[in-house]
Amino acid sequence: MLAVILLIWQQQRLAAFFGIITSPESINLNNSSQIATPDLGRRHQLTYQEWVEILNQEAQVAADQHPPHLTILAGDSLSLWFPPELLPEGRNWLNQGISGETSNGLLKRLKIFDRTQPEVIFVMIGINDLIRGISNGEILDNQQQIINYLQKTHPRAQIVVQSILPHATEEASWKGREKLLGVANSRIRKLNQQLQSISTKKGVKFLDLYPLFTNKQGNLRREFTTDGLHLTPEGYIVWRSALQIYSEIELKSQR
Repeated sequence: MLAVILLIWQQQRLAAFFGIITSPESINLNNSSQIATPDLGRRHQLTYQEWVEILNQEAQVAADQHPPHLTILAGDSLSLWFPPELLPEGRNWLNQGISGETSNGLLKRLKIFDRTQPEVIFVMIGINDLIRGISNGEILDNQQQIINYLQKTHPRAQIVVQSILPHATEEASWKGREKLLGVANSRIRKLNQQLQSISTKKGVKFLDLYPLFTNKQGNLRREFTTDGLHLTPEGYIVWRSALQIYSEIELKSQR
């Protein structure tokens, strides 16, 4: 039964991948224009390795097809559930997010999209490390290794490290609420400052999303979250706007 579910999920994910292509030159799988929307419930029946295999298949298709203006989202569930219809237009998006991902996990699976030729790689990772009690030092070390690997493997790509987002503190209803509350947003702010410093030293871009999502108390705004950690469509619209403005600014700077 699990094998059947995985096969259906793989087909739907691949169909969804092709469906989010927003540039005029879209990729077509088996000459089909059907866009299949995955049943969100099935994600709970997949193991981490099964997720990796799905992402590997999508990356291999992108590598073989060479879509123009390829842009990669690498990260955890926040990236994974970015609504395809809200992603900025004019790019071919390859989503390489996995629910519950850590910086070490992401580092180990970057090779999945080695053969792709992205213009931009957006990385957001770290909140699950903090929830699991991993030290700032280890997170920062993993982030540096991620940057080093991407710079070496994709020398022509623009690498953008995105800040870790805040959480909603006491208003959070997420199932791991107690562990989440053990991570102060002040710690996340400090870690973001260190990430920005590392990004500058490494010569990659840093996109500070943190201030866009906070209320007066410095916590994740209620209207932007479903459970104090994950984002609502309104939250993704804010993120989309930041990505779009960033892309426009970069485009102008290259002229």
